[in-house]
Amino acid sequence: MKRPSLLAIFLTVFVDLVGFGIVLPLLPTYAHSFGASGLVVGGLMASYSAMQFLFAPIWGAWSDRVGRRPVLLISIFGNVVSYGLFAFASTLQGSMALWLILISRIAAGICGANITVAQAYIADITPPEDRSKRMGLIGMAFGLGFIIGPALAVLGQSLMGKVGPGLLAAGICAVNWVLVWARLPESLQPGQSKEAVRRSRLGGLGHVLSQPVVGFLVMIFFLATFGFTTFETTLGLLITRNFHLTETAAHNANAILFSLAGLISAMVQAGPIGRLVRTLGESKLIALSLVIFGIGLLPVPWIHGHGALDWAGLTGTEAVEWWMLLVCVALIAIGAGLTRPPLFGLISLLSPDHERGATLGIAQSAGSLARIVGPLFAGAFFDQHPAWPYVTCAILAVLTGGAAWWRLVGRVTLPRTAGAVS
Repeated sequence: MKRPSLLAIFLTVFVDLVGFGIVLPLLPTYAHSFGASGLVVGGLMASYSAMQFLFAPIWGAWSDRVGRRPVLLISIFGNVVSYGLFAFASTLQGSMALWLILISRIAAGICGANITVAQAYIADITPPEDRSKRMGLIGMAFGLGFIIGPALAVLGQSLMGKVGPGLLAAGICAVNWVLVWARLPESLQPGQSKEAVRRSRLGGLGHVLSQPVVGFLVMIFFLATFGFTTFETTLGLLITRNFHLTETAAHNANAILFSLAGLISAMVQAGPIGRLVRTLGESKLIALSLVIFGIGLLPVPWIHGHGALDWAGLTGTEAVEWWMLLVCVALIAIGAGLTRPPLFGLISLLSPDHERGATLGIAQSAGSLARIVGPLFAGAFFDQHPAWPYVTCAILAVLTGGAAWWRLVGRVTLPRTAGAVS
């Protein structure tokens, strides 16, 4: 395997998530300053994931036919344009700004679906026995993107004002395009793309779900993403309520907690994931990671305290409550971080070479769908009782882990010396 290829793919996903992390914390306040209602803000937030849901299978299937490299180059260029539009929108006012932000988020969601192609590229250039470990690079890029993105948003805004974050994201994507163009060779073998099967979107979904194990893995990814999105959506609301925080203190605490979660997730996927796959196997690791996630999620709504999350808060009289919450967040991050690499490793191993991109695209769409419906569920249940989203998703995670153990452990035989099997 050529190291530049792996580095370029890692940076492609990393930059996608950095761009997402730059825009995400700014989007609600930007939109609100332009007169957007809560419903409009929610629509802007959902538009990115909705486009990923629609276009991930399209990018994946297209890459099976024409190759990974041209699809990545086109989608990265689209990201440059989308973040440039976001930067320009920040200089406008009123409905024109809102419409341009919506267009930029739609474009970013369409082009951000290239994560599917990056996963297929890694599967193409990685031996079966290392596939899950290499898929951990995708998860590590996710974690690092969510750590660095918000920090770059603050930096860009301080240097260039409201236009800064969008321009910074566009510039990073432009550098990434040059890197891919210069250093990324095609991963598909000659003639392999000719074997790609053309299917409609619904036909592709039906084909994937008709495969018992692969369909079950896609369902697991949907449920795992649904649970983590519920946590993302409600954590800020919950700590504001349970720790009696001001708006500023809640914002800072939420940023610290998510940075911690991203850091832990990245460390898990960069370090022990390969060793754990070799020791436990993909099936056991998926099941155990879901249980860890559920155990971390369940106690969160019952942790109460007073005082901000800062050095004084971690050493003063309320230190126990904050440390309890930090431990729960760490467990959630570990569980979530250990789920994705073996899950996508299994999917890639069980997919024929000429359908791998399309199959990974369907799986990625399932995650995007979870990011659309998850916030709606989380908000509605949180309004009824703050504990309901956490209890529901914790139980769901543990039950899914049990189902994964029963359905996968000892029942799925994987090739370790050859290509993928159908």
